[in-house]
Parts: sequence; structure tokens; C-alpha cells
Amino acid sequence: MSKTNYDIIKDMRYIRLLSNTFPTIAAASTEIINLQAILNLPKATEHFVADIHGEYEAFQHILKNASGNIKRKVNDLFGNTLREVEKRELCTLIYYPEQKLELVKASEPDINDWYHITLHHLVAVCRDVSSKYTRSKVRKSLPKDFSYIIQELLHERSEDKNKANYVNVIVDTIISTGRADDFIVAISNVIQRLAIDQLHILGDVYDRGPGAHRIMDLLETYHSWDITWGNHDIIWMGATAGNDACMCSVIRLSLRYANLVTLEDGYGINLVPLATFAMEAYGDDPCTEFLPKTDAGTGAIDEKTRQLIAKEHKAIAVLQFKLEGQLYEKHPEWKMKGRAMLERVNYEKGTIDIDGKEYKLSSCSFPTVDPKNPNKLTKEEEILVEKLHHSFEVSEKLHKHIKLMLSHGCMYSIWNNNLLFHASIPLCEDGTMKNVEIYPGHTVSGQQLMTDVGMLIRCAFQNDSSQKMIDDAKDYFMYLWCGPDSPLFDKSKMATFERYFIKEKETHEEKKGYYFILRNKEEICDNILKAFGVTDPNRHIINGHVPVKAVKGESPIKANGRLMVIDGGFSQAYHLETGIAGYTLVYHSRGFQLVQHEPFTSTEDAIIRGTDIKSTTQIVEMSSRRMLVADTDKGKELNAQIDDLQELLYAYRHGFINEREVNGK
Repeated sequence: MSKTNYDIIKDMRYIRLLSNTFPTIAAASTEIINLQAILNLPKATEHFVADIHGEYEAFQHILKNASGNIKRKVNDLFGNTLREVEKRELCTLIYYPEQKLELVKASEPDINDWYHITLHHLVAVCRDVSSKYTRSKVRKSLPKDFSYIIQELLHERSEDKNKANYVNVIVDTIISTGRADDFIVAISNVIQRLAIDQLHILGDVYDRGPGAHRIMDLLETYHSWDITWGNHDIIWMGATAGNDACMCSVIRLSLRYANLVTLEDGYGINLVPLATFAMEAYGDDPCTEFLPKTDAGTGAIDEKTRQLIAKEHKAIAVLQFKLEGQLYEKHPEWKMKGRAMLERVNYEKGTIDIDGKEYKLSSCSFPTVDPKNPNKLTKEEEILVEKLHHSFEVSEKLHKHIKLMLSHGCMYSIWNNNLLFHASIPLCEDGTMKNVEIYPGHTVSGQQLMTDVGMLIRCAFQNDSSQKMIDDAKDYFMYLWCGPDSPLFDKSKMATFERYFIKEKETHEEKKGYYFILRNKEEICDNILKAFGVTDPNRHIINGHVPVKAVKGESPIKANGRLMVIDGGFSQAYHLETGIAGYTLVYHSRGFQLVQHEPFTSTEDAIIRGTDIKSTTQIVEMSSRRMLVADTDKGKELNAQIDDLQELLYAYRHGFINEREVNGK
């Protein structure tokens, strides 16, 4: 023991508390043995995904197949002993057990024989994926109904002559008692559960695709996950907190992609008042600039619906521009007054002044805008905003999902020497951390910036601060969405107005911040990592946010391996731009592997035809030896616990504290 008796005495309050859990030398010693053993298990598998953008089916499938990890294990286990079609069928059964069982029972001539063979195969796969965990952790992952049976099958093998009959009788009895289907479902879910130990989401669950609410439903019951918030998550969080400009942005983006499923079906947001207002205000306006993008997999819509969406789209966009302008006036510290676009329009000439240059607008029909006070809402618009605000306010499911995002999320996180954040750390031209004024008089940079922004976000959902602080926190969501120094945006501007109304492409340019310019330099990434306290030689930054254009040869691995950008375009809206359908980064005991996914056809295809996401695995970084739990953050925690228990043993043996009976006497 390195500590003196005096040190032990200083720790006596904690030691006494610890003795309540481990009241004897035997109990403390047993726990030390247990923890030391855990330290020597292989490191469990972490999965990193980014920018899911509402693509529920593809995301669900990647979780079910563990980014191809289950398929690889099936291939390794059964090699040439099973045909390719049999291995594919087994994988599909593991991914979608209920649905696949129905198909098998409808076509299999000898179902009992199929059950017998399949159960043994499933047990073999489950045994393999559970090998990285303690029996205790595996036991906690098992369904109550089959916990004992699965444990027996995992730890006894039919190859053992003394146990062959025992194992075979268990399998036979599962079948004869009519529990085979339930057992298959249960053990398949256990395999899925154990194949991924920790899921890291690097932001942007929301927008683009139609299933963000279903993704959040899935995550609500997922065993272990965390999220670093993305800009599209933040805009939904702002809308839920009560920021009306964010609310309009959320609705506008949904209309832009003709994707109202999440808003209307998922969260029950009533858009009828918007449709009524849009028809009255823009009934004679063709709203050409606002026709929805319908090439993002949201399905065909008829022309009448398309025209209505365009009018709703324009109505909510104009509302957004007005409410943004009001916020820019209210918060001069944002330095965004120049982005109050309606103030820059010459309504008589149909032009706009941008950076001292006059541009012709593609149309200049703004019937609800008063040129003398362009950011003022009409009475009808005020009523509309109140109705929409109320609809967001009373959506219980939306508030539940945002609360879930708050409880599992933050602006950044550090896991096993990997620094995770969605988009950027604002930098100066020389690569130093940029000072950003969050609110008047409070300027911070780097790690402190990310920490303070996270606290401000949470402040918007609490009632234990001043009303002004809460109101400012709610306003700040808009800056995080489109502010030039926002770590979730970090561009010169968000050229929404320009893309709608100005043909000249030069006005559409959104100049990226210095982080995106300098991030290919290893020394820049190293400086960021050091600033966040990540100093291990094997350290990385992992980002999403900016789609990697793989189709043009862009690599997701940057800065000599220090940085990995894993936004490969989950959303169908990005498939043409990236040429792929997303990345998954897998970090297991052997090292890092980047999985590049092709577009997912459908869950139906996966079940009926056994199609899987075609994936290409790239080895990013392999360890010279197999990593153990001792090499992880969890290992550091366990070693600290061992040190505490060693102190407890010292206290027992040297009379600082007496052993007690288990009942505390």
C-alpha cells in the first residue's frame, strides 16, 4: 500500500460507506478477484453512426446486423459446413426472427428437424457473441422466461460426451413443449443485444427522412447508447423548448422534402391552420421556388398536394425570415443583423442588396410583408404562430423524445480516447481555439465553449434559473442552428433565402469555418485533442455533419488517421452526393474498422429474399495486441474501485474498522 495510516484515516468516511457493501474481508477480496478478472476480458464492441436523418429502416437494420458483424461471425463459425444460402437464412432469422419464422413455417416440410438444427446454430452464435462478457452481464441481458435455459446451453456443449444427452434433451424439450418460436425470438434478440455493447450517435437523428420518431422510439428501449447533438437535433429541441423561429424551420424543412410523417403522424402536429392560412395568403401565387423536393424517397405526391405544399412552404418560410429577423435585432451580440433578409429587399424594384451588390429576385410576392416594418407579423400570422406553438407545446411524444435526447446527450463526449462531437470546434485562422461570445460578457472557447453551450441548452428546459436566462437560452437555439461561430454550424451564413430567391450561385456560397479548412492537419487535431484532455498516443476525433463524397474519391480518414468523418449519407437525399448510404465505425478489441454501406432496399426484401446491406469494410487501425477491458475507460474505473477495496482491506486488517456480519450486526 502506497498510502500512509494518516491517508487511510482521511478516507475513513468513504471507507465506512464502502464497508456497508463489503462488510467482511472475504466480501472485499471476492470483489477484487472479480474485478481483476473482468479487466482481462477482451474490449467490448462500440458502434459509431452519424447523420441518420430519419432513415429508420436502414438504421434499424444496421443495429440488427451489427454493421455486418453478425454475418462475419456466422461465416467464421460455420465456414464451409453451411451453404451460403443457409448462412444467409440464419442471419435473416437473427435479424427478423418473428417475420422469418412465419415464412419458414409456411414452406418447411419438416419443421421439427429445422427447429432442432436451427436452435443449435443459434446457440453457437450466441455463445460466440457472449464470449467478451462476464456471465453476470450476459445473464442480465437474457429474457426472464428463458434465462436459465440459455445459460445452460451457452455453458454446456454437446461435444462433451458427459453432457451431450443433457444438451440435446433441453433442445428437444423446447421443441416438444411448443416453445421453439418464442425461444428463437428470445435468443436472436440476445445475439443482437450482445453484438453491440455501446452505440454512439454523432448527431442528426432528425429531418430529411420520414422516421425520426420511430428511431427515437427504438432508442427509448435500446440497452446502451449516447448522442452528441447535431444541428438538426438542435432545431427540433429549440422548437420543443418554445423557440418559434426554430419551430418554423422544422416545419419548413419537412415541407421542403414533402416529408410530414414525423410531424403529423409521429408527433400529432396540426398543420391544418398553416394550410388554411397559406391558401388565403398565397392562393394566387404559384410559389415556384417552394415546390417540394420529392426525390428523397418520400413517395410520389399528386399535383394538387404538391401545389398546396408549395404554398405552405412559402408561408412558413416567410414567417421564419420574420422571426429570425426579430431575434437578430434582439441579440446584437450574435452579429447577425445583416441576415435579416426581408430588411434588405427593395420591394418596388424586386431586388435585394447583399454585400453591397444588387441582385434580382426570382419573384417578389410578399403579401404579408410591410416594407416599412418587414419583420412584423400580421395579425393572421400571429394567430397562426400561436396555434402551431400550442401544437408543439402539447405533443407529449415529442417532449418525451427530446427529454430522452437530453438525458442521453451532450455537445461532446470522450470515450476510450476518442473525442466525439457532431460538427466543429470553432478555430481561428492560425488553428488556435476561437473565442465565442455565448451571451453578453461571457466569451469562451474549446472545451469550455462546448460545456457552457450544453449547460445553456439544458437551461432552456429547466425552471431553476432567472426568466431572462431561460428566455435567452431558448433564443440561442436559433444561433446554434445558423450562427457563424456555432460549433454545430460554423459557416459564414445559412443561405436559405438566397437559394430560394436568387439565381446567382455566388450568393449561395456558405464559407466554412477554419475547423473544416484545417482539420486535415494532424497537428491541428492533436491540439484539439490535448485541449480536451485526450493525450493517449492512440487518440482520435470522430465527427459527422459534412457528407463525405466517396463517389468523388474523398476519404473519411483525415489528418493521418487522427480524424474520422463518418457522415456517409444515410439519408436518401444525400445518396447521389456521396455515392454511398452511410458509414458505421466499429471499434472492437482488434481495432477500428470502417464499414461503408450501400443503399438499403427495404425490410421486406431483407426478410423475404434475405438481402442484406452490401457493405465494404476498411481496416482503419489495428492494434498490435488484442485490447482488453483494462485498456478502456471502464478499466480505469475498475482499477480505481480495486484501489478503494484494497484500502478497505487495509482498514479491516489494521483495525481502523471492524468486520461485520452480513446482516450488519
